[in-house]
Amino acid sequence: MKNFGYSDDQYGIFHKYALNTLFGFAVMYAFFYNGRMNMGLSLASMTSELQISTAQAGAITSSLFWCYGFGHLFSGRLGEIFGNKRFILLGIFLSVLLNLFISFQTSPAIIAIFWGLNGFAQAMVFSPGIALSAKWWPKSKRGFASGIITGFAGIAQISAWLCILAAFALQPDLGWRAAFRLPLIPMLLFGLVFLFMAKEEPSAVGLPDYREDDPEAAALEVERNRILAEKGKLYPYVSLLKNPKMILFMFIIAIIGIARYGLITWIPLYYVKVMDMNIKSGIFNSVVLPIGMAAGFFLMPILSDKLFKSRREPPLIICCVCAAAAIWIFPHLKDIHIAAACLLLAGFFSALNGLVWAFAADIGTRAFAGTATGMLDWAAYMGAAIQSILFGAIIDSTGNWNYLFFTLSILFILMGVLALASTRLRPRTT
Repeated sequence: MKNFGYSDDQYGIFHKYALNTLFGFAVMYAFFYNGRMNMGLSLASMTSELQISTAQAGAITSSLFWCYGFGHLFSGRLGEIFGNKRFILLGIFLSVLLNLFISFQTSPAIIAIFWGLNGFAQAMVFSPGIALSAKWWPKSKRGFASGIITGFAGIAQISAWLCILAAFALQPDLGWRAAFRLPLIPMLLFGLVFLFMAKEEPSAVGLPDYREDDPEAAALEVERNRILAEKGKLYPYVSLLKNPKMILFMFIIAIIGIARYGLITWIPLYYVKVMDMNIKSGIFNSVVLPIGMAAGFFLMPILSDKLFKSRREPPLIICCVCAAAAIWIFPHLKDIHIAAACLLLAGFFSALNGLVWAFAADIGTRAFAGTATGMLDWAAYMGAAIQSILFGAIIDSTGNWNYLFFTLSILFILMGVLALASTRLRPRTT
């Protein structure tokens, strides 16, 4: 279907606002991390000043993690009910407010409560953002949109670190409290950019909704809207959980969470413990991993559109095989430069999240893409929670790091098998 049902003039307007909405959200989201990565960099100073024990520090940091994970279960659906753009802006405002409140506290218990609430606020943005992008990007272009969003999310760690370190340099007298004040400024500024750049849907600029050029996607969307109208606002959860393809992808993204955070968490320690590097060198050499991941976040969803006709499983399978091979080879390499190159490849091929978020919009369609994203994001963070227990137990019980890399390789092979099984399933419309 030429121009997704638009005339040439209409399509020019549509494409302009589709790009504005996409980049308005992606750039804002890169700085939204300022409101949750600040705790990690300021924790040492906070615990010293407030005499916080290690157990209390663990409770504070984990409060966001769990609230953030479970918050995703509801944020996607609530965004669709109340308006995705409005819900995102509310999440930005609440996160800024809660961070500011924390900067004035002296009680570890109060900080933990506010930090947990901040987890819910931080969860209010991503799933509605994917739902918002689905309003502007049809299935055949959705990999591009997902690649841009996850690519900016991949560099968010760098931008957050720079903002937080700048806060310490500009206001050293504030100590840890500086990290909960100055980094909020770019959060608010880019929140305003998002406010003016993003549009809720094509009707906001006087256009009809686009028409899907994929007949199967169009039929699925009609059915999604029908059951939404007939079954009520909470039925999308039931509909998605009845879908075997969705269940498979929930397991896939949970395993991605285990494997991805397993790599990020344990690779620096491997360099120090096994390769006899100092801490700074270990961290420096492991930086190639997130660099590879950022590239994979950006490129893989786009390639799924260009090379695989918006099918997400084939690139998933290819990446799983390549990641498993790179991870298995990595510990057997003795030359540090070759090992770093292998780690770069492992990072690139393990960055599968963007493919899953494109799938979320595909299976949820415009009707409830946010609900699907929220459910998948919850599964991802449950996997991330499991990894610290799983891999810590493996290393402690065996004392052999090869078991860690063997387990990671097996996990990627398992993901590939699940993705292969998913190719035999079509999204069920009832």
